[in-house]
Amino acid sequence: MEKESWGTRIGLVFAMAGFAVGFGNFLRFPVQAVQNGGGAFIIPYLVSFVVIGLPVLLAEWALGRYGGQKGFHSTPFMMQSLHKWQGWKYIGVFGIFTNIIIASYYTYLESWTLYYAIESLTGVFNHQSQDAIIQFFNRFVNFQSSQIMPYEAGFIFILVMAINIYFLSRGLQKGVEFVAKWGVPLLIIFGIFLAVKAVTLDKGEFGAINSGLEGLNFLWTPDFTTISDPKVWLAAAGQIFFTIGIGWGTVQCYASFLKENEDIALNSMAAGWTNEFVEVVLGAAILIPLSVGFLGIDKLAEITGLGGLSLGFKVMPYLFGHFSPLLSALSGFFWFSLLFIAGITSSLAMGSPFVSFMQSNFQWGKNKAAILYGIITLVLGIPSVLFFNQGVLDEFDYWGGTFSLFFFAMMEIILLAWLMPKDWLWKEINRGAQIKLPVFFRRTIRYITPTLLIFIFLAAMIKPRDNDWNTAFKQLKNEYNWPLDNTSIIKYSYNAALWQEYESAHPEQKTQIKQRIYLSWMSKILILVTFIALSLMVRKAWRKNKLNIKK
Repeated sequence: MEKESWGTRIGLVFAMAGFAVGFGNFLRFPVQAVQNGGGAFIIPYLVSFVVIGLPVLLAEWALGRYGGQKGFHSTPFMMQSLHKWQGWKYIGVFGIFTNIIIASYYTYLESWTLYYAIESLTGVFNHQSQDAIIQFFNRFVNFQSSQIMPYEAGFIFILVMAINIYFLSRGLQKGVEFVAKWGVPLLIIFGIFLAVKAVTLDKGEFGAINSGLEGLNFLWTPDFTTISDPKVWLAAAGQIFFTIGIGWGTVQCYASFLKENEDIALNSMAAGWTNEFVEVVLGAAILIPLSVGFLGIDKLAEITGLGGLSLGFKVMPYLFGHFSPLLSALSGFFWFSLLFIAGITSSLAMGSPFVSFMQSNFQWGKNKAAILYGIITLVLGIPSVLFFNQGVLDEFDYWGGTFSLFFFAMMEIILLAWLMPKDWLWKEINRGAQIKLPVFFRRTIRYITPTLLIFIFLAAMIKPRDNDWNTAFKQLKNEYNWPLDNTSIIKYSYNAALWQEYESAHPEQKTQIKQRIYLSWMSKILILVTFIALSLMVRKAWRKNKLNIKK
């Protein structure tokens, strides 16, 4: 395998930040904040960032640099090298598997942003009604219709996949780092332009019914009654996982190309806080201020339940359409270009662990490994493209983008903080560090972070109906029964919510719901087969190379 390395520190930091900065910063975070107490949400959010996000991020940088010195550039053998239990390499498979599952639908969403950026520049959304823009989106994703638009969506999806393969095949410096060094500054510039325009919007300007500052005030006005709600804390922890890129296996892959004593403390802090700036400052200053400015607070509260994707693609073009034709076209182009850059810097990162695994364990070239990765993600992405309206993308997102991320990070921190010799992780983090990390992180990494992750994971497994823990414990005590919520991991795994909907549905709706259940099970099987296939590849690599790894 050709020995690769990062060209510059700024290139590495931008690549790490580019991986972390994605759709969640601009589409998911503002909606989560509005739904979970506004300004009060920032308290559990920042607490989660400090006691979960940063500790896990530091641990992943340490594991990656350590594994890289042993010649490992993906997590299966990094983790196996630390402990005698042979199962760790299969836990490490999540560090490849998760990226492939997420990339299979993430590149599809990425293709939306590219298509919408082009359409915005041509002025297609100018002065369109809200209904017309919603219909445009529905035609775009509906492959069951006879319209030509879905086939355009399919073509753009393949084009975006090809772009990803091309840059992955160019390696670290000429591919991933090159895109990040150009893309992240452009993303920030576009974000600042849109944020300034949104926040400085005056009441009455372009027909705005409120000022942009009023939208910012609405977003950050704290509702402190939410602080005691466990749901809010779980949402904050979930947002941290989604946004800074922990539990993926990509940070470890990137860090594995560092030199033995290269600073990881400063690098990880720089990447983590860059992401937070983009999310909290820029992400919060675009979508919500514009929405409140042109739609009003009541209408925004109504549509936030639709989620960030709907706001980003069904609402934002309509809001930009209020501007003058030139400003409308530029704003739409900048918004969707911003999302495209955020998407492609993330999806390139997702491909890196698999490409590195094939290079280091099977001596494949970059081109061959990148093409295989592209074929796998394309095949896995086709169901999400064809059956988007039937919830297949949501299924992939749940198991790849939620469950796998959390489970892998939990197991990883248990290994590094509890099963390794005391303070091994802390010493590894600080080796070569140019900054002195507070002792607070030493104790947090060893005691608080693993405990919290286990607690949150178990809570998600057995989440009680309506998230009512008091009633659940009373029912357990009196009736020896625990009422599971349909969104708990246990019930979600066998489609309890869909079956409940099926039982109460009208006869003419039952066929449609049954199709969704069938597609859900097919998606689960495809996801499981992918994990098994990757595990077999890891087993073959283990035997092929006759790795003699000792604790």
